Amino acid sequence: MNNKKICKSWGVMFAVGPCLTTAHAADFFADSKVDLEMRNFYMNRDFRDGTGQSKRDEWAQGFMLRAQSGYTPGTIGFGVDAIAMVGLKLDSSPDRTGTGLLPIHDDGRAPNEYSKAGLTGKVRFSKTELKVGTLIPKLPTLQSNFGRLLPQTFRGGMIESKEWSGLELIGGHLDQVTDRDMTAAQGLSINNKNRRFSRPQDGGDFELAGAAYRWRDIQLTYQVGRLEDVYQQHFFGFNSVNEVSRGKLKTDVRLFVSADQGQARAGKVDNQAFGGLVTYELSGNSFSLGYQSMRGDSAFPYVDGTDPYLVNFVQVGDFAEKGERSWQARYARDLASWGLPGLTFMTRYVKGTDAEVLATDSGRERELDIELQYKVQSGPLKALDIRLRNAAYRSDFTRDANDTRVILSYPISFL
Repeated sequence: MNNKKICKSWGVMFAVGPCLTTAHAADFFADSKVDLEMRNFYMNRDFRDGTGQSKRDEWAQGFMLRAQSGYTPGTIGFGVDAIAMVGLKLDSSPDRTGTGLLPIHDDGRAPNEYSKAGLTGKVRFSKTELKVGTLIPKLPTLQSNFGRLLPQTFRGGMIESKEWSGLELIGGHLDQVTDRDMTAAQGLSINNKNRRFSRPQDGGDFELAGAAYRWRDIQLTYQVGRLEDVYQQHFFGFNSVNEVSRGKLKTDVRLFVSADQGQARAGKVDNQAFGGLVTYELSGNSFSLGYQSMRGDSAFPYVDGTDPYLVNFVQVGDFAEKGERSWQARYARDLASWGLPGLTFMTRYVKGTDAEVLATDSGRERELDIELQYKVQSGPLKALDIRLRNAAYRSDFTRDANDTRVILSYPISFL
């Protein structure tokens, strides 16, 4: 008797043998995980000058259910993951929309609720894993945004291999994106903040490949990403951790080299972005200094809606205009040694100069961020995460803003 079954995920079909029969699916079910994250988010962005909407102010509740199966037994294992997300409006009005927490209808109002879901088929052979369907990448050339209520998701396929000790290989092809406050998928385009590029239209598919090698406390990374008809980008990364006196010294160096690609639908792309961040940790204290510079004939390119992997990408600004140089000073403190376990504090200041943007070639911007975070350590609300974030952003080429966020996140594990 042939008891093979056909499993289907996002239009991809594959034979998986007796994938759901009781006798052969022990690992498939035994290694499964199901968890729910409840995320309550309030955001207020108060514009301090300029014309137009004076503030963005909304409050919403999100639910994100993830189900991850194990793999069927055998040389080649098969599995499936699923994600379902719902966002509920708690407070909003047409004159306060645009926070990114909720969609906006044609009448300017946010809906009472919105939802989205996705499936991902996966195949494992030895230490190589292929995933096809809904993906949430966190990579130097493509970093999904989860800075609001629900995460940004992509449709496509990615393969990761760890066959050799210390070496990780990755490749991917993605063709659609569903942004954090959207329900429908759309094509990928370039971010066009402050009209950095000529056109933000559909740029085609996104492809990436790369390798990361770790040796002791050092990691070297190379990755190339290409938005089909817009730009190609090479990334080189260096990370190290060293014991210094009684503390620990961390070094993070990043270099991007980008150029226009294919039909160059966004116009000229020519950018070399260098960034470095050095952090010294001692007795619960963390001190960081960072530097970032943009060279070439354009600003830094990245896929619209994503988070750019830049050391000076912070709460409001990304400090990635053409010709811009920026510096960062950061301090963080774990307050457990003060008898307050679970409580942490962070503040940072970033200043950018020489930005060639809009009508100026000497633009300046600066941002001061303060964050207080508390994770409940015990009791029925253990793992509840409470985060207060505030940013004061000032610029001479775009609108000043004060940005305040209150985020409560509570995870529940069912399996």
